[in-house]
Amino acid sequence: MPTDTLSETFSALADPTRRAILARLAQGEAPVNELAAPFAMSLPAISKHLKVLEKAGLISRGRDAQWRPCRLEAKSMKDANDWLQNYRQFWEESLDRLDLYLQEIQKGNSDEQH
Repeated sequence: MPTDTLSETFSALADPTRRAILARLAQGEAPVNELAAPFAMSLPAISKHLKVLEKAGLISRGRDAQWRPCRLEAKSMKDANDWLQNYRQFWEESLDRLDLYLQEIQKGNSDEQH
C-alpha cells in the first residue's frame, strides 16, 4: 500500500515533543543527546520520536565518525504548507467578506441615526 506522505507529516507534527525537536533543528543540526536534553524521557523514547520524524521526511540523520547529527529537511514541511495555503486563502476570503458585511451594517446603522 502506498504511503500518504502528507498524512505522515501531519501525524508527526501532531506531537508536541516532535514539534519541539523540529524547532531546535531549525537552528541547525544537532546530535541526539542534545535533542534529548530538554525532555524528561529516555534516549530510546527520543529515538522513537526521531524515527517518526525521519519516516515523515522531516529530518535526516547523518553519520560523521562518532557524531550522528540530525538535520531538518524542508520538503515535507513545504508540501504541508502548500496544502494548507489553499485553506488559508479560503479563510482570508471568508473573513474579507465578513469584514465587508460588518462595514455595511455599521454604515446602515449610522445612516439610520442621522
